[in-house]
Amino acid sequence: METINGKDFDINTCPTSCIYSEKKLNFAISKWVSPKRTRSYPYERVYNTLANGKKITVIPVVKDEGFDGDRDFIQWDTVSMMSLLDVYVILAYYDKAEKNDNYDNKITNQAFDNQYVLAKIQEISVYHSSALHWNLQELNDNFSDIIGKVKSSYAKISKKAKVQMHSEKGIDDFATMISKSAKEFMEFSRQKAKDAQNREFVTLQPKEVLETLTKAKITITNYLGGQYFLTVDEIRIDNKDVYLIEGKHSKSSLLPSKSDIKDGLLKMILYTNLKNTEVNGKAKNASPVLLLTSSKLKSEINSNAENAKLDKFFTKNKFKDTQKELITNLFEEAQINNFLVILKKA
Repeated sequence: METINGKDFDINTCPTSCIYSEKKLNFAISKWVSPKRTRSYPYERVYNTLANGKKITVIPVVKDEGFDGDRDFIQWDTVSMMSLLDVYVILAYYDKAEKNDNYDNKITNQAFDNQYVLAKIQEISVYHSSALHWNLQELNDNFSDIIGKVKSSYAKISKKAKVQMHSEKGIDDFATMISKSAKEFMEFSRQKAKDAQNREFVTLQPKEVLETLTKAKITITNYLGGQYFLTVDEIRIDNKDVYLIEGKHSKSSLLPSKSDIKDGLLKMILYTNLKNTEVNGKAKNASPVLLLTSSKLKSEINSNAENAKLDKFFTKNKFKDTQKELITNLFEEAQINNFLVILKKA
């Protein structure tokens, strides 16, 4: 990743993942262009920073494109996942934008308040508690201030660009919902802290009795008793094993994109660190799986395969050298970190 000196750092022009360097400070920073996780592969950007020490991600609390466009809000489970990954979240806001000439009421080229982001980086540099504590502090103590900045900035943008934005009531309702989620998390954590100091649990809550693959909800409980709610694409129960399967697919290429794969790897990091797993109160062994499918593949292989079989798979599917290198490295990562990668025809 590119290293940027602190005095030259601008969140709006820096790469999506980079190193912020100032004197003895070195932070890995990623940025989101929308609070919505399905836009622009934000998990890939976070994944690129995870090998570093202190990790920060900058997320817009709200992104309003104007009355003729979308309006997205940050979700509680996004902050939860960042906390689980020990990533400090800077809840940022846009203070500049331009009118989109193709619409009466839509803006484009939104830019963060860079001075605000720099101030938050300095706060984190002297903050000695965990990312979880920082993220909760921002939601509990500073969220109303951030929401005020969001509304004020969009009002100024609206006036300057002569564009109608969405109603402020939606922002107020969203702020109430987020604050409630943070409060409930804190209350539950305090209640469980005394009897859960040295345990980590994960509970799978499937929507129905599972005989085939199906999407499921997962509740991860950390050592403090705080609960994080996630979903897994598919699960399969086989005697004492429960397979937690994240699926990525490509219709037109031999492999899903590197961004899709990294998105799945982020979940593998969480699932490989589970201590105890239960399904409906019964203990199970958690087996994380990254499933990569394509309509173009002609056979199947997994990361436990011998090199000779892997070479045969590459030849049969006419893999390019770059694709071979990607899968070889991915399989090596899976073996080191105890998860399974499967490549198969969709």
